[in-house]
Amino acid sequence: MSDRILTDEMIDAIRACIQRYPTRRAVTLPALHIVNERLRHVPPRAVVEIAELLELTPAEVQDTVSFYGFFKQDRPHGRTRVWVCRSLSCALRGADELWDYFFQRAGIRPGETSEDGRLTAEFAECLGACEHAPCMLANDRLCKTMTKEDIDAFLNSLPADQTQDSGTANSRPCAT
Repeated sequence: MSDRILTDEMIDAIRACIQRYPTRRAVTLPALHIVNERLRHVPPRAVVEIAELLELTPAEVQDTVSFYGFFKQDRPHGRTRVWVCRSLSCALRGADELWDYFFQRAGIRPGETSEDGRLTAEFAECLGACEHAPCMLANDRLCKTMTKEDIDAFLNSLPADQTQDSGTANSRPCAT
């Protein structure tokens, strides 16, 4: 099939999960993460292909996609995806003003992706790191006790090369 979304690597990774879970339906969420990690979104065609692979209906897979706000379907998120925490702990430590500064400096609004595709920033209700408020999650890295200076350093550290796609933010500085 020439319009296939799932690569052989993704299919192999999903099949490897099948052995570790009690049912194929239980593999739905890991499969979505595999696709999202590689494509930075889960297009509708991928939902159909995951369903075929797991012997489920597309509606069963789509139900999982739509339950979690984590998965985008319309277009890929930025190479760096940031979740800014807006919990009470973060708010009490000045996050509202800090996130206004972040979005202004990034040139995007919450939920948007920068024109160059480097950054998508979204709100998270809570990152579960209240002792490090205000904090944000950049791909898989927790950025703790953020300040305006940390935001400037973080934004300046984003790779300018549009072709670079590291998949993680581990090499990007965050206050620790």
